[in-house]
Amino acid sequence: MNAPPGSERNATMTDIFKPIADDRSSSPNGADPYASSPTNDAGRTLLAGVVGGIVSAAGYLVYSRLPDDQKERLHAQVRQLVETRVNELRGRFNI
Repeated sequence: MNAPPGSERNATMTDIFKPIADDRSSSPNGADPYASSPTNDAGRTLLAGVVGGIVSAAGYLVYSRLPDDQKERLHAQVRQLVETRVNELRGRFNI
């Protein structure tokens, strides 16, 4: 008699649920080989800064080429968004 799927009597382990060998336990001194080093963190921080600078420069170039009426509409949208967020925060903190 076959047990229904998922029952403990006929439990089988699929590849998805098999335990994976922990490579970190085989490293010397118990150190984590996947831990980020200070130089790796500095490189990532530098990369994020460079990418952010490029994106902001591109945004400024696009903004500077907009006609004045579109700039004014953009300013109005930003003012409305900021005002909405400030009022939301005031409501949350009862200010």
